[in-house]
Amino acid sequence: MSPIQNPRFSRLQNKSDRVTSLKIQIYVGSSDNIKKVMRREKNRIAAQKSRMRQTQKADSLHLESENLEKENAALRKEVKRLTEEAKYLSSVLTTHEPLCSGLAPQTTHDLLYSPHHHGSSAFHHSIAVSHYQH
Repeated sequence: MSPIQNPRFSRLQNKSDRVTSLKIQIYVGSSDNIKKVMRREKNRIAAQKSRMRQTQKADSLHLESENLEKENAALRKEVKRLTEEAKYLSSVLTTHEPLCSGLAPQTTHDLLYSPHHHGSSAFHHSIAVSHYQH
């Protein structure tokens, strides 16, 4: 059976494969050579597929890396914003502590039943409506 009649070569899809097939037909003289040439062709195709898969994987990893970089930048921005908000709230608390003796109740009972926490003075209301609220 010639290489062109071989079912493996009937599926040749592009011009390069057809040219290779013609080269195989010209250079093949014995069945050992046919096997050798077919093995080389099969190996060439397998190597080409492997390189294609490797390229696709590299592209996929590159895209994933870019997405993770963007996510990391967004998270760093959020951490910075939250750190600034914590500093602001800490400064508000530090400013307010000397004015408010009921800020640190000694027991859970004091926390639950302290009139300080149930009242709504203008100052406490202004703390709850911070300029950081979105």
